[in-house]
Order: sequence, then structure tokens, then C-alpha cells
Amino acid sequence: MKRDNYIRSGHGSGGKLMHQMIEGIIKEILGPESVQLDDAAILAIPTDRIAFTTDSYTITPIFFPGGDIGKLAVCGTVNDLAVMGARPLWLSCALILEEGLLIDDFVSILRSMRLTADMAGVKIVTGDTKVVNKGAADLIYINTAGIGILESEPTRKNIEAGDVIISSGTIGDHGIAIMAARNKFSFSHNLVSDCAALHRMIELVCKKFPHAIKFIRDATRGGVAAVLHEIVKNRPWGAIIFEEQLPIRDEVKGICNLLGIDPLYVANEGKAIFVVEKTYADDVVQLLRSTKEGNGACIIGYIVTDFSGKVIVETAIGGRRLVPLLVEEQLPRIC
Repeated sequence: MKRDNYIRSGHGSGGKLMHQMIEGIIKEILGPESVQLDDAAILAIPTDRIAFTTDSYTITPIFFPGGDIGKLAVCGTVNDLAVMGARPLWLSCALILEEGLLIDDFVSILRSMRLTADMAGVKIVTGDTKVVNKGAADLIYINTAGIGILESEPTRKNIEAGDVIISSGTIGDHGIAIMAARNKFSFSHNLVSDCAALHRMIELVCKKFPHAIKFIRDATRGGVAAVLHEIVKNRPWGAIIFEEQLPIRDEVKGICNLLGIDPLYVANEGKAIFVVEKTYADDVVQLLRSTKEGNGACIIGYIVTDFSGKVIVETAIGGRRLVPLLVEEQLPRIC
């Protein structure tokens, strides 16, 4: 099939151009099972317990150091299933394309989705494509829904004072990499998004310590601060984290200081926060560090009876400050 250089309005008509795009680009790259001729995919689910999630991705720029919107869409949905203790199996993919999107960019994004899905061991089994007029979107929006099966202990258990808070690695990498790319910072060459699928790392930990893991959440929009607030909201306990123990790259610290941004609020796309029974915390950290995705894991804080419903940071000089839940995002359009 001869390809145009860019998406045209005719691709959205449901006629010949749309058919050519589906047959000659989307199915060619994502695989024949990705676009069903019927209205839905028929799946054989080998369990009576599933996890189901959906998310939409509107990041700008659509290509960034360490990934692109296609990789992000697959990893983000895979991780949302994984933190619930599910093994991801199937994804849907709905594409909103703006007239004027370069075909070569579209092909690159689809190839990235296919590669990421293959590496994660998940299949894209159904989808939809719409084209909107120029100016009605921002090149491309992607919605993915995911289904996984629950094979292990639930990752939501009763949290108690004394439980340990663990980060699977450095925080703030994704959001600051996006901000640097968006603003073309000339001094940010070493900044790369942490975008990654975490399900194998999480499955390993959950199988090894099924009773010790009390909570897992990937620290995406709102960052680590949002996750901690979810844990303590309306609860008789609080969370205290230690500034000196927070794993933050020097490049991330530098840009955060320059822009007046607290890295605790910066989105991550390849890091998870765990709440773990204290007895097993060190062993969980060591197991996480044995994986590629968790090689920077460390303890960052504890659940405490003081400060109920609040998140507190103990500073390097021994002081304490409140970490409020922000009303608005510091960095919009990053996932």
C-alpha cells in the first residue's frame, strides 16, 4: 500500500482510506488480532477473578528520552493491573489521531506499542481508530484498557503502624525528563524517562512475600506524594518519610530546584511504592534490587500513629514539614 506522508481527514470517514490505514498500517504492525472484524474480542479467561482497568494518554511531546506515547500507553496499563496483584494478559487500543500527524511518526508509535507489548507478554486484542480535524487534538491520544488475572494474594491488606514504605527506585525521572524535553533544556542530556512495565518485578515480590505486602501503587500522576496521601487519607495513621533517604538523581534535583518543583509530586512511569510488614522489609528491598526494574529500591519511610491522615517529611537537619495534597498538577500533560 502506498502511504501518504500524514494523516488526512479522509482517514476518519470509515471508507477506503480508513480501511487502508487499518489493513496496511495498524494490523500490519500490531498484528491481525489487534483489530477485530467483529465488534469485540472473544477471550478465554482461565479464572473467576480478573482485574480490569483503563487509562488515557495525552502526553506532550509524544516522543521523549526513554520512550514515546505508545510505550507509555502499554506500560501504564500493564502497571495498573500489576499493582493490584494481577498478571496482565490483554489490552485494547483506541487511537484518536489529529489530521496532520506524520504517518512515519504514527508507524513508530505503533511499532513501539507492539514491541513493548511483546516484551511484557501481553496481547493487543481489539481497538478503534478515529481521526479528528486539525487543531481538535494534540497529534495523537491513546486509550488502553487492560485485563489481567489474579493469581496471588490481594495487594490490599490492613496497614498498621510500624509498616515500612519502600520505593522501587529513583523518583521524578519521568516527569522531569518530559519537562526538560518540552522546554528544550540544553543541560538535560542525561535525563531519561523511567517508563517501564513492572509486572514481573511485582509478581516476583508478591509470590515470595505474599503475606508481607500490604499495598502497592505505581507513583504516576501526583508522584510519591499522591500515593502516600492515598494510604493515609481518613486513617488513624500517618506516613513519615526521610529526606536523606529519598532516591533522587542529581539531574532531577537540579531541575526541580531550578523550577521550584518538589520531586515528591513529580510523576513516575516505572516506579512503585510498597507498604510492607516491617519484619520482611529488608528482604523485600534485596529482592527488588535483584531485578532490572527495582535495582534502586530502598526504604523511604514508615507508617506511624502520629500525624494521622498526614504525610510528613523529616528533613536532613532534623526538622519536619507537612507534604500537602496539591489541588492542581505541577506538570500537566506528562502521561
